[in-house]
Amino acid sequence: MASTVTSRRKQLGNELRHARNASGMTQQQVAEVLGCTQGKVNKIESGAVGVKLGDVRAMLDAFGIDGDEADTLMGLARAAAGQRGHWSGYRSVVPHWFRTFTDLEPAAAEIMTWHGERIPGPLQSEHYMLKQFTEFGATDVTSLVRNRLDRKAVFDQQQPPYYRFIMSESALRRAPGGHAPAVMLDQMEHLLELDRRDRVYIHVLPFDARLASVPNDFTIMRFPDRTRDFAYIEHSAGGLYLDDVKDFQIFVDSWDRLRGAALERHDTRQFLKELAELYRSQMTI
Repeated sequence: MASTVTSRRKQLGNELRHARNASGMTQQQVAEVLGCTQGKVNKIESGAVGVKLGDVRAMLDAFGIDGDEADTLMGLARAAAGQRGHWSGYRSVVPHWFRTFTDLEPAAAEIMTWHGERIPGPLQSEHYMLKQFTEFGATDVTSLVRNRLDRKAVFDQQQPPYYRFIMSESALRRAPGGHAPAVMLDQMEHLLELDRRDRVYIHVLPFDARLASVPNDFTIMRFPDRTRDFAYIEHSAGGLYLDDVKDFQIFVDSWDRLRGAALERHDTRQFLKELAELYRSQMTI
């Protein structure tokens, strides 16, 4: 992820700087805790250098941070250090460039995502996942499915983020591997069930929406306090995290245009119900 604007290291440094400021400590005082120079602490906070996990733990202890907040920051530190940590076992199938995204997903206040040709991961039914990974030729389908199901835990948090999805009609008609009415019926019913949740908003962008064009897939993450908001885009070789204010605003404007052209929730539910009936009629008995 050397090519990304916001690296894991920069994200971690930003978090540590805010935590230090909140505690009232100076960089010099942190340097004395770590046994290094003030300049080294400054480089850690700017993301210019890496930091050992033991030093992160010492900093968190000095700042008086523990519990879930400490666990989140240690997870981010492991990702920044390129260590396996909690990404061992079946979670290790996650591409390295996507791990920062999944580490930060539960901490977001609001997530807004647009998908043109496929159902986004958190909304996929298990049947859809299995079909997708199998058609792709994945060698460890079980681990991939388990990891993707783990991401759904974000919906069950005590204070989940507001998760807003816009999907093109194409994503609802393009089944993994081609025509698969049973898979897509299951997926439509799954979407209708998820849409009943208080903080999940699903909107369909129909083919006849009045837009000149649509952008590539992207996700916007907004955070409640310290973490810097960013937009995430993925391509075949990796992912980019963009937090420059001007770049970020471009994605917000794109989202607003898509949302203005997409169906409202009530109309989306009706659209999904009608599509479910279409797939049901296509199933052979």
